[in-house]
Amino acid sequence: MTVEITRMTDPAAAGGLIAETFHTDEITRWLIPRADDRLPMQRRFFTMWAGHALDHGDVYGVHESGELAGVAVWFAAPFPEVPGEQEAIASFAGENAARYRLFGEVTEKLHPQEPHHYLAFIALERGRTGRGLGTLLLREHHRRLDAEGIPAYLEASSEASRRLYLRHGYVDMPELVRLPGGPVMYPMWREPRPAAQAGQP
Repeated sequence: MTVEITRMTDPAAAGGLIAETFHTDEITRWLIPRADDRLPMQRRFFTMWAGHALDHGDVYGVHESGELAGVAVWFAAPFPEVPGEQEAIASFAGENAARYRLFGEVTEKLHPQEPHHYLAFIALERGRTGRGLGTLLLREHHRRLDAEGIPAYLEASSEASRRLYLRHGYVDMPELVRLPGGPVMYPMWREPRPAAQAGQP
């Protein structure tokens, strides 16, 4: 089975895969209480953000035998807001728009201000986990960050993903993201590695 990583140019393909992966997780359940609404709303949301990353960052796809198996969406921070984001969310999220807005406010409050690259989303298609594809996606961008001396930031959405990022050089930030009446997220920071360590995860 051949594995290839490419730069993606189709935000709908990236956003659709991310939505399929995350539409049942705790964060999405908090954002969108009604189950039937989650997938269509999150497709719109993630597609919007993947499109923004094409202008202000990088969108990678990992392919197994030619099939898209995973996506990573990075931003070079600081980056401008998505044009018309709140209006767009209101148009597809309806009564859930306030939760999206609150989510953005809570996460933005803890987002570091110094220049860095921000891993907004990384997702693998269901059934393709445990094959090292997430590690390949991380390494693809980490090589650039290490070569250019750029740190990275993310918010891990679960203890399991937090443990993965710890293995890739991330450390916990002092404060958790706490969604009112909902789950917590784990802000993490990665310093660039010197050339001698560049071959490690």
